[in-house]
Amino acid sequence: MISKSIARFTIVLTILLGVVFAIHIFVLQFLELSLFEHQIVKAYIVNWILAVVIFVSLLLLKKKYNDQLGFIFMAGSLFKFLFFFILFYPEYHADSKMQGIEFATFFIPYSISLIIETLAVIKLLK
Repeated sequence: MISKSIARFTIVLTILLGVVFAIHIFVLQFLELSLFEHQIVKAYIVNWILAVVIFVSLLLLKKKYNDQLGFIFMAGSLFKFLFFFILFYPEYHADSKMQGIEFATFFIPYSISLIIETLAVIKLLK
């Protein structure tokens, strides 16, 4: 049952992030902006990995910490922000300001994976 939930979550996450990535690249191309600047591939991969790790952790901790699962989920979101500040922020802030495109490059995959995680956790808690 756990492996089926992990597989389903991973497939949905991969497909949706893949579609959003393609749209993101298309919009960048349409706006005649650099396609693979600002660590876009890294942002999607890191958010995918963290979403899977957080979901698997929640599944494994469900029986023992069922009442605290919401707090564990929120801790996972904090964990993602820490990764942002460690992996992305230094380069984004190297010129002493963060451009909107840099913010979008991280925030789009972050928000999509967060929505998918949230829906999966809601299903998990029922």
